[in-house]
Amino acid sequence: MEDRRYVITLSCPDRTGVVARISGFLADAGAWITEAGYHSDADAKVFCTRQVIDAASVPYGVEELRERFGEVAVELGGTYRISDTGRRKRVVLLVTRESHCLHDLLGRVWADELPVEVTKVIGNHDVLEPLVTAHGLPFHHVPFPGPRDEAREQGKVAAFQQVRELVDADDPDAIVLARFMQVLPAHLCEAWAGRAINIHHSFLPSFAGARPYHQAHTRGVKLIGATCHYATADLDAGPIIEQDVIRVDHGDTAADMVRRGRDIERLVLARGLRWHLEDRILVQGNRTVVFR
Repeated sequence: MEDRRYVITLSCPDRTGVVARISGFLADAGAWITEAGYHSDADAKVFCTRQVIDAASVPYGVEELRERFGEVAVELGGTYRISDTGRRKRVVLLVTRESHCLHDLLGRVWADELPVEVTKVIGNHDVLEPLVTAHGLPFHHVPFPGPRDEAREQGKVAAFQQVRELVDADDPDAIVLARFMQVLPAHLCEAWAGRAINIHHSFLPSFAGARPYHQAHTRGVKLIGATCHYATADLDAGPIIEQDVIRVDHGDTAADMVRRGRDIERLVLARGLRWHLEDRILVQGNRTVVFR
């Protein structure tokens, strides 16, 4: 691949000489830097960087690069990742009934606008199966018990176990909750930490939980929005990746807000997923550094 790149991300304690050490290592390796981003968090005293290099400029493969750069990371007291754009990343999509985010993501993948392989789609309802199979992708229906089911909690545990087995079988780089209206249990949030991406139909932290557009309409807000974030055990409180808003007024009904909000949800989720796939996001506690 002529445009094959290695993407290096690093977080470490901030101090003098970090940039010089990284750039010196890359120069000694003969690496051609095509993109570089830096961030120094003065409050946390943490330094973050994202370096993109031309793979053809390095005289050895990505595994050896990881081994050699790992020594630098240890020296700097940091954590790092190196990804290879020559390997297309894998994504599993989780859905319920809402189709707009799924439509958008599958359309972008079909048009080769997202550098990803969707390995499967999992839904707790089967209404979106025709859409998924029309794109030539496997759909797995995992039914969840209803609110009046006597064995609801046991049924949810069994359903989430099946979802986990289906997801983990592909070892995906991202698990996207594309309006998957089920709350991930804490053990799955932990197992998929930094990979489970949710789209919330609200500009968090305002109007968390269910029916946020209706909450916003009742409150009489003038802006509504959407938030893409990593899923954590704290409902709708994970590290935020991307947000956007649209203006509304007193004439908009709750249904109008839902309709207009869907446009924002599509864009915000697509941006957040792309930045994740391109290794542009470094999680720092409950915050993110996003090298756009």
